[in-house]
Formats: sequence, C-alpha cells, structure tokens
Amino acid sequence: MTKELVSELGVRELIGWLVHVIEAAGALIIFTGAVWAFTGFAVTGLRKRSLIGEFNKIRLSLGRFLVLGLEFQLAGDVLRTAVAPSFTEIGQLAAIAAIRTVLNFFLTREIAQERAEIEHDQKKDASYPVNA
Repeated sequence: MTKELVSELGVRELIGWLVHVIEAAGALIIFTGAVWAFTGFAVTGLRKRSLIGEFNKIRLSLGRFLVLGLEFQLAGDVLRTAVAPSFTEIGQLAAIAAIRTVLNFFLTREIAQERAEIEHDQKKDASYPVNA
C-alpha cells in the first residue's frame, strides 16, 4: 500500500480555490477598467469641447483592460480543467476558449487600429505650423 503525498481531492480543492482567485482578478481588472473609462469619459465630457480624440484614447485604454481581464478568465478556465477533466469539461473549455480567443482577437485588432489612428492624428497635428 502506497501513501499519497497529496490526495486528488486536496489538489481539486486547491485548484478550485486558485480558479476563484484568478477569475476574481480578471473580473476586478475588467471592473477597474470600466470605472476608469467611465471616469475619464465623464471628466473629458465636462472639460473639453472636442471629444473624439479623447474618447478614442479612453476606448483604447478600456480595450486593454478588457483584453487583460479576458486573459485571466481564460486562465481560470484552463486551470479548472487541469485535474482529470471529463470530455464534457474539455468540450466546454474548448468552446469557452474559442469564444474568448475570438473576442480577444477582435479587441486586440481594434486596439491596434485605434492606436494607429491616434498616432496618425498626432503626427498630422504636429506637422501643421503654429502661427504666433
């Protein structure tokens, strides 16, 4: 009779706890980004008349928070199926991973496009001579 160092039940409980921590971190990142974006939106709306450029910057930052939060959520899903997953769990993970990967792809692409537009606008603004 061999003695197990760590029981499977103990590992499952530990991983379950870690999954909750990682998913909570992802949710907190997304929540923080949403609060930050709303605050920036409100402050910008009250202070400036030309809002399009500032709103694009806010959207870009919010997108970064969303991408990072989704990565944490996906990490939690992967960790959840780390110990003896069933075929149902593997299928669910594959579906969740596919959905989150597609979301992440489009968010990342939109962030890159927004960044390029902002940089283009900044270069265009910098090329105009300032009359004194």
